[in-house]
Amino acid sequence: MKQELEILLPPEVAFDEFARYEAILRQAGLRPGEADFVHLLRRSIDARGRQPLVRLRAEVYTGAPPRELFGPWFQYPSVAGARRTVLIVGAGPAGLFAALRCIELGMKPIVLERGKDVRARRRDLAAINKEQTVDPDSNYCFGEGGAGTYSDGKLYTRATKRGDVGRVLRRLVQHGATPDILVDAHPHIGTNKLPDVVRALREAIAAAGGEVRFGARVTDFILENNQLRGVVLADGAALTADATVLATGHSARDIYELLHRRGVLIEAKPFALGVRVEHPQELIDRAQYRRPERGLLPAASYALVQQTEVQGRQRGVFSFCMCPGGFIVPAATSPGEVVVNGMSPSRRDSRFANSGIVAAVELEDLDVAQYGALAGLRFQQALEQRACQAAGGTQRAPAQLLGDFLKKKPSAQLLETSYQPGLVSVRMDDVLGAPLAERLRQGFASFGRKIPGYATNAAQIVGVESRTSAPVRIPRDQHTLQHPGVQGLFPCGEGAGYAGGIVSAAMDGERVAEAIAALL
Repeated sequence: MKQELEILLPPEVAFDEFARYEAILRQAGLRPGEADFVHLLRRSIDARGRQPLVRLRAEVYTGAPPRELFGPWFQYPSVAGARRTVLIVGAGPAGLFAALRCIELGMKPIVLERGKDVRARRRDLAAINKEQTVDPDSNYCFGEGGAGTYSDGKLYTRATKRGDVGRVLRRLVQHGATPDILVDAHPHIGTNKLPDVVRALREAIAAAGGEVRFGARVTDFILENNQLRGVVLADGAALTADATVLATGHSARDIYELLHRRGVLIEAKPFALGVRVEHPQELIDRAQYRRPERGLLPAASYALVQQTEVQGRQRGVFSFCMCPGGFIVPAATSPGEVVVNGMSPSRRDSRFANSGIVAAVELEDLDVAQYGALAGLRFQQALEQRACQAAGGTQRAPAQLLGDFLKKKPSAQLLETSYQPGLVSVRMDDVLGAPLAERLRQGFASFGRKIPGYATNAAQIVGVESRTSAPVRIPRDQHTLQHPGVQGLFPCGEGAGYAGGIVSAAMDGERVAEAIAALL
């Protein structure tokens, strides 16, 4: 017999395994030993009242639970001699999950990654942080696992209608992720643990007869009569296949340039950019939990949004990729630009909290007349290059105390930071430009009214947060998921404009693999 229930518990009980078990049984009218299995379905923190509580949803079984609770695990047949092959450009979540789904459907995937394997990437990330040297093919955005591997590994998504979120999470657990991601309302693997999961996914592809090639940067397409036959790599090698999945992520600007140059239809799309704001984690904890210390509660986070109006145009300003107990990291993909992002280790135990605070950028804000489909990309580039110049031409980032930014006054000195390359005090208006700066000021002023102490000189803003999403969309047919003008080309994931994070990209990768199988 199964009984499903929901219960609110204080953190001291909810995060103590035995105390939680006893509390759930009491709610079910049972004593310890009278239940055969307690299956936790969902866990979330409710901090709306005077004291934070943890909301749990669980199933209590008296009798053997069904076997499907513990699986099924995914089975990967051998595709070493498969009749159909699929090229997958990019080894981020979209590419890796497309490859695994191809294997399940009997097609051999060949994954082409311009960067290095997930372990070798670490040396290049260290070079960015310590030596301030950017490798255009191996950085926080490029390399096995994609941008999310070393910039947080958050798994929360609102894209629940695009595919089976649970399926993606179960596949991650099968390859080494903590089972907690199956129950937490905002699941998170952590930058320290995600590389091992990514490596396991790659090993599963290889064990089934698929291929993953590193240092394989695509420099051209093999196009014949509006049919994509394959790709050409930087070393001159030409590869052909039955279909090609383009899953290059939001920062592969050379691919956008190549598509544009070869006459393949692409479109400018709205995106968002702004800054990272960094607070002491203790300040956010006190404000969100309304208690002196958070105790067993996890590092507190927030989600904020405000509508703004500048020069007669309304635009949203919102928090993006909030990283409690995290670090700000350098995410540039080329020398001469400064880009920042955020990440958290699995324990979220840094003394700092950071979040992107970004403003929406619509097509009417861009110079589409001059730059066409690449207008958003050019807008991003100009801002990133200005940030680099303002901070001295290295990977040090321009920054300003938040209270000073609101008052339009320079900061005589900055706060301690988690950003390893270092900060330079500048007027952020000079980097952002007046319209964007004013939008952010309106947003921060509103956020300061919602979270005590938020909009003060206890925080600082660091620029620029410009890679929130792709500024270009590669169109595709809504049914076949194939490019409308080029047969055999399947745009996929965040870089093509169809996803916004690890889980949504993974789901899109699976959908594209299924579309290819149906078409072939």
